[in-house]
Amino acid sequence: MNNYKIEEVIAHSAPMILIDKLLEFDDNTAHCQVEITAQSQFVKANSYVPSYVGIEYMAQSVAAHAGAKALNAGGKIDIGFLLGSRKYQTKVTQFFIGDVLDIFVTELHQEESGLGVFDCKILLAGEEVASAKVNAFQPKDPKSFIEES
Repeated sequence: MNNYKIEEVIAHSAPMILIDKLLEFDDNTAHCQVEITAQSQFVKANSYVPSYVGIEYMAQSVAAHAGAKALNAGGKIDIGFLLGSRKYQTKVTQFFIGDVLDIFVTELHQEESGLGVFDCKILLAGEEVASAKVNAFQPKDPKSFIEES
């Protein structure tokens, strides 16, 4: 397994890179991490990030997984689209400055068309605080897909 910096595996650019690290990955799973700081995007009242931002942490972890797999296969990073989620559930309303969130994604289904479904969860101090099924789409030629829309 290669150790990629997060900037190498997702198509986002600063300041919209919301996660800090891709810690590990394999063909079906990834483990990413983010530490909430005063400089984190979407910080409110200088103390917290609303827990609904967790869905984007999950989506970027899915992107990191796809990007790392692509690079390992000699490919390139392509953009993908968050189509939606099912059953986004949280046990907390906020992620506070100083919290270190571990984001885990597991690929449940991947079609040739680029449509994928991922089981995602966020852990805080080892306790699951958020979960969802994330639907994503990564077309083979994103540029032509965008131009056709």
